Amino acid sequence: MKIHFIGIGGIGISGLAQYMHHKGHQVSGSDISDSLITKKLRDMGISVFVPHSKDSIQNQDLVVHSAIIRPDNPEVIEANAQGIEVLARREALLKILDDRKVYSIAGAHGKSTTTAILTAIMKGSAIIGAEAKSFGSNVRYDDSTDIMLFEADESDGSFINSNPYCAIVINAEPEHMEYYDYNYELFYDSYKRFIKSAPCRILNAEDDFLSTLIDDIDANYFYPSKEIRDIEFILIDNEPYTRFKLRDLGSFEVWGLGNHIALDASLAILAANESMNIEEIRKNILCFKGIKKRFDIIVADEEKVIIDDYGHHPTEIKATLESVKAYTSLKGFDKIIAIWQPHKYSRTIDNLEAFVNCFNGVDELIILPVWEAGEKFREIDFQNNFKAYNPIMADSIKQIDNKIIIIKDKKELQTIDKGLIIGFGAGDITYQIRGVK
Repeated sequence: MKIHFIGIGGIGISGLAQYMHHKGHQVSGSDISDSLITKKLRDMGISVFVPHSKDSIQNQDLVVHSAIIRPDNPEVIEANAQGIEVLARREALLKILDDRKVYSIAGAHGKSTTTAILTAIMKGSAIIGAEAKSFGSNVRYDDSTDIMLFEADESDGSFINSNPYCAIVINAEPEHMEYYDYNYELFYDSYKRFIKSAPCRILNAEDDFLSTLIDDIDANYFYPSKEIRDIEFILIDNEPYTRFKLRDLGSFEVWGLGNHIALDASLAILAANESMNIEEIRKNILCFKGIKKRFDIIVADEEKVIIDDYGHHPTEIKATLESVKAYTSLKGFDKIIAIWQPHKYSRTIDNLEAFVNCFNGVDELIILPVWEAGEKFREIDFQNNFKAYNPIMADSIKQIDNKIIIIKDKKELQTIDKGLIIGFGAGDITYQIRGVK
């Protein structure tokens, strides 16, 4: 088929595009601007058009678009005019994954990490919402099996269409509620439908909602506080690892620091143990080397560490900061500097109190402008709401020679070259902190 992906620069859509390209389809795509992802796709031989234009529609058989693409997009209009089938990503999954044995990982937080850990453990193709460092991509191809390891997304309801053989749910904390019209019954019902559609189910029973399903749904329920024990945080060749024991399965070591890493790894282990020998799992999990933009250590020397982290929800930030505190202790540093780029006005306002509290323990907080993600401007008084931190309000940051420079009104406000520096956000902060923007 000739398939065109609108919004191909997004990590989720790019994964589907790469996978279909590998399967032999003629793939093209478009986005509003160029990025590292669009460059990578072009290097693979995929035609990418920038910006969106009706001229991108050239008699394709199918057009797939990301959730943020609106009906007035010129390519959507042109495709409809030409009689080409147009599907949102959530609808396209029914076609793309219909013949796969899908291990589908869902949850508000931790699904990229859990999927990447499972990818290290198991054979199979994989589509992840982040780049796994072990193979340098968010997509892995394995034509020797029909297994697909898939990061499922609740933000647009698409996880329901992921054809799950095994539904792995880390948590069901309300997130992306604007998609569900702030209807909590609809939100939780979507999770229930997703779980019930899979014959194999691995659930975190300590999640508030998932715990309510115990008498209703047959599943392998998992109690982290009871079944994970003897957690240790260690450095191996200066790399962070978490060591823990799980049930009666023995001891495991996994890259990363934190109780949440032990939780994510345990869910992956239990899912894999459904078909794999535990000793093979214990060996394979050591292949996990983290994922890009999740506790991603980009600079580490005797005086400082710079970390890029995708955390954009207060629960994620709080969990990551617990890992940061452990790592800071192991490294012997005494200062934590957090740089936060809020992601979306709606998310920030909906969770404002939790955001204020999640930075507890940082020594310095720098706040960048909100990454709008297509939303209209809404006033937020960051200076007053976060006054307990005496925050620095900046316009941008840049990294030069492994030092972080804070920019305000086009002037260099401050240079940070000591301590543990971590950037949080799902916008372009990842490029700023890496010195590529």
